[in-house]
Amino acid sequence: MAVRAVRGAVQLERDEAGHMDEQVSELLNAILERNALTTDDLISIWFTATPDLHSDFPAAAARGLGIVDVPLICAQELDIEGAMPRVVRVLAHIESDRPRADIAHVYLGTAGALRKDIAQ
Repeated sequence: MAVRAVRGAVQLERDEAGHMDEQVSELLNAILERNALTTDDLISIWFTATPDLHSDFPAAAARGLGIVDVPLICAQELDIEGAMPRVVRVLAHIESDRPRADIAHVYLGTAGALRKDIAQ
């Protein structure tokens, strides 16, 4: 079994804890579903949020989904002028037999513009 990394992102409409929970949960569920993963396949997940998001930790959404025995960490994204606002990014390390080229990176909604080269 190989260690792989899955990327993803979502742009929030507003900085509100309930909205963040809903959107990050949707992103995590899409990552799991599109890569045929279960929570047992997760090694760790890194979350970043743009500096304009203050309402909650993105990792709280993972805990709400029952991802409780996987190391999670949150960090602030770089504050780059002109960058897309209100974005939560995910970098999940997984165990998978899939070749790297078959990993489905998930960029929901307008966040698809961030990585047109890998967004699915």
